[in-house]
Amino acid sequence: MADEQEIMCKLESIKEIRNKTLQMEKIKARLKAEFEALESEERHLKEYKQEMDLLLQEKMAHVEELRLIHADINVMENTIKQSENDLNKLLESTRRLHEEYKPLKEHVDALRMTLGLQRLPDLCEEEEKLSLEPVCPVTNKYIGMHQYARFAKQKVDLGIPKSPKGNRTNETQKTAEQSVTFSNTIPVEL
Repeated sequence: MADEQEIMCKLESIKEIRNKTLQMEKIKARLKAEFEALESEERHLKEYKQEMDLLLQEKMAHVEELRLIHADINVMENTIKQSENDLNKLLESTRRLHEEYKPLKEHVDALRMTLGLQRLPDLCEEEEKLSLEPVCPVTNKYIGMHQYARFAKQKVDLGIPKSPKGNRTNETQKTAEQSVTFSNTIPVEL
């Protein structure tokens, strides 16, 4: 009877060993799966960090590019302002010279007429670039300022006869002022 009891105890121990061994095998398999998942996640995390580094580098490149664009815009705005100032100075100087020339020409024409000589041709008849059109507002779309500019008169045949003195009539001047263009293509609203 004691032998049977000892055998039963051994069988119980074997059964428990077997159960515990199976439990250990299950845990071992889960551990292996967890380690594989851990290694995979570490690889993914490394890839994500590398991608983040690349994105940050790209962002910094774009930030630098935008900074350079802004710097170029500032330089261009300053250049435009300086050019507008230079243009205004030149226009004022041209206007003064034109005003100096006009009374001198009138005086010379009067003297010539007293001697029975013909009047000298007007500036616009000699060279079209020496004649000034009336002031026209020009909108600077880049810096939102209104500038005023005079520009060389283009010879345009509007089909209106000239006055006996060779100048266009007032009607011609009004029509020309309403249809002024820069160069050949850019219309300017008055």
